[in-house]
Amino acid sequence: MKTTPSLAILLACSFAFIIVQLDVTIVNVALPQIGRELQAGVSQLQWVVDAYTLGFAVFLLSAGALGDHFGSRRVFLSGFALFTLASLACAMAPDALLLNVARAAQGIGAALLVPSSLSILNTVYAHDRKMLAKAIAWWTAAGGVSIAAGPVLGGLLMSALGWRSIFWVNMPICLIGFWLTLRVVPVLHHSGPARNFDVPGQILAVIALTAFIGAVIEVQAPGLTHIAVVSAFVVALMAGALFIRVERRSAGPMLPLQLFRQPGFGPAVLFGVFVNFAYYGVIFILSFYLQKVRGFSVLHAGLIFLPLTATFLFSNIVSGWAQARVGSRLPMIVGGLIGASGYALLGLFGISASASFWAMLPGLALIPAGMGFAVPAMTTAILASVEKRQAGTASAVLNTARQVGGAMGVAVYGALVAAPETATVLHGIEIAMTVSTALLLAGALLAWQTNFNQGEKLCHS
Repeated sequence: MKTTPSLAILLACSFAFIIVQLDVTIVNVALPQIGRELQAGVSQLQWVVDAYTLGFAVFLLSAGALGDHFGSRRVFLSGFALFTLASLACAMAPDALLLNVARAAQGIGAALLVPSSLSILNTVYAHDRKMLAKAIAWWTAAGGVSIAAGPVLGGLLMSALGWRSIFWVNMPICLIGFWLTLRVVPVLHHSGPARNFDVPGQILAVIALTAFIGAVIEVQAPGLTHIAVVSAFVVALMAGALFIRVERRSAGPMLPLQLFRQPGFGPAVLFGVFVNFAYYGVIFILSFYLQKVRGFSVLHAGLIFLPLTATFLFSNIVSGWAQARVGSRLPMIVGGLIGASGYALLGLFGISASASFWAMLPGLALIPAGMGFAVPAMTTAILASVEKRQAGTASAVLNTARQVGGAMGVAVYGALVAAPETATVLHGIEIAMTVSTALLLAGALLAWQTNFNQGEKLCHS
């Protein structure tokens, strides 16, 4: 591995995370325009976001197993190919239904890309854990900047070319990533036994998560006691219980439950759920607030998100430096506290019928600063808590949990702002900011009570 062009491999993996994260948020500022052109309501627009995150979430666990079975490089290339074709379908979709189907296919492509890219990095830098932490910090920075830049780029593209351009832009990024992977990424195999594809577990995961998120999204219109909503929640609960039962008994489960016995693994996963629930949900409702309540143009609304980009990049880089010196725990604590203060400031001073950009700026800067400082440390803590051969599956569990958290955030916060009255929307946003603040504080407390370094010592001693 000494002759491996590791920096070029890091670049290829970063291209994958850029495109995956970009498509999480680039659609947010486009939603009002998509709604007008395709005659879609708020719940259908929530599915434009959540179809992607659900497709991402429910296939991540299987993607990790596929990477362990067939090799990370092959799965990585397949992810680029599928993402390209699904983006083409999104750009040409004639109605909201087909757009959401294509978005789900994009999510599956994203699921193939993320765990395989982390597994590649974990193998390439296996000889140097400090370099691995720095590589993950740069990989996360690439994704962090793209997720923050998504609304800005979306606003620029749509103001010039319309909403379909936000999907056409994926093409060159995917093609460059595919070509670079073919050139520089070697064939990598894990040393453990081959794992079977867990078909019952995969089916139950799709049913449970889709039913649950669908019930939360649709609860606003018919009400919590409507038979369709109640039935969806019951289906989700039953499928979730069956999923756990199947995974416990399976010889080759898609979700190895024993991972949660590793010190630090469970707390790091829960931390990720809190972070994504808050961030995805807030970005969704802010896009509606800026265009519907404040009346800003799509370009103006996109540019307001610009501060997120700079602080994401800076904090990700600093996080890698900090982890190399103090480990994962302190960056997660500090990042959680910074993020919580950002949501609190935005809720207190940045949200009103006439708040200025300068009132929003402190919150918009601190939220990504906290995430950027905490998320690389959280990812490193996950990889450090498991054996190298389980890296693909472990990273898939983390990202599955994060995407489920993000989908839940969009569903719950979207329901808070679905009413047409401005006062109701503003009150809903205030509630969302309070909940987000509490979640990040809870994440910081969770990190403070967990000894992540112990898990690292047990797995790598």
